[in-house]
Amino acid sequence: MEYFSSHFKLGILGGGQLGKMLLYTTRKFDIHTCVLDPSPEAPSKLACNEFFKGDLMDYDTVYNFGKKVNILTIEIENVNIEALKSLEKEGVTVFPSSKTLETIQNKATQKLFYNDHNLPTAPFKRFALSEEIRTAVEHNSITFPFVWKCAQFGYDGTGVKIVRSVDDLKNLPNVECIAEDLIPFKNELAVIVARNEKGQVKVYPVVEMEFHPEANQVEYVLCPARISKEIAKKAEQIALKTSEAFAHVGLLAVELFLTQNDDIIINEVAPRPHNSGHQTIEASYTSQFEQHIRAILGLPMGSTDNKLSGVMVNLVGAEGHTGEVVYENIEKIMEMDGVTPHIYGKKQTRPFRKMGHVTIVHSNIENARTIAQKVKQSIKVITK
Repeated sequence: MEYFSSHFKLGILGGGQLGKMLLYTTRKFDIHTCVLDPSPEAPSKLACNEFFKGDLMDYDTVYNFGKKVNILTIEIENVNIEALKSLEKEGVTVFPSSKTLETIQNKATQKLFYNDHNLPTAPFKRFALSEEIRTAVEHNSITFPFVWKCAQFGYDGTGVKIVRSVDDLKNLPNVECIAEDLIPFKNELAVIVARNEKGQVKVYPVVEMEFHPEANQVEYVLCPARISKEIAKKAEQIALKTSEAFAHVGLLAVELFLTQNDDIIINEVAPRPHNSGHQTIEASYTSQFEQHIRAILGLPMGSTDNKLSGVMVNLVGAEGHTGEVVYENIEKIMEMDGVTPHIYGKKQTRPFRKMGHVTIVHSNIENARTIAQKVKQSIKVITK
């Protein structure tokens, strides 16, 4: 199939910042793109060839959109699975497949998948409703502390809460959920695996993630991770085993915990470009976004080696600011060597909303981390 400057159409479900960054590649290769997103102001709108406004969870909307394209991919997991199944039956290529997405969409199903495939993960219990946890606590079948996670529709730190007492059970949404053992860990790591339909894989270097304690969002991503070669190899092997089990096509970001005993267990996965790979745009020979496009189209996959060490800093809305966005001191950080800001195009900010990111590249990871700290302290995402 001809992809470049042709009549081929690539469909993307979701038009957020991940979709926008996927379009960096499709515009470079002159691949015709169609994007579906519920927001008329989606960041991807100006960069795609055709934009459609619609509900990603509505069967008819997703089905009718999918009929317009040759290959369909995603930048967000929360899409109508039944529509994807129908499209696949009618010959539309969907990557990742509806089967992969259906498993990953639900955290309880995802955790059961790890158990079924002998993949290391934290012990957990599944509940149809959050209110059932209180009964489980009363009968000592679950003990504090644990991590509560809603089974579906959580993102960017929402839908997750550390529960240390009965009081922490108050005000939890009464939804399907899991209660997961709270694992004492030294580090949060991630590995991105790219896989094509033939089963060929490419693996990005292990990254280290530092999280904001309140928002439970990634604040910094460091690549390469500051870990031993032995631990890095162990993380890579678990990610590859996970990728093989899912038999996904495209990218799979595998989030991991490094325990106090240097064991590595899976936290969760995302079958798409991921926050843990944003630094690849500047720091790697092939960005995660280009690699995803290469993988789903069956094109030769690019090198995943680093050109330089890279640190990514998330730009999120400052607390106490809701409204029209202003990036204070952005010129100041642009004066720093090796610093590149990415602004996602969201006009309205609110506390902890992801508004952009900044990449810092340097020959030395510790120097890059030092500069990243200066960037974080300098730029502010506020309102007028």
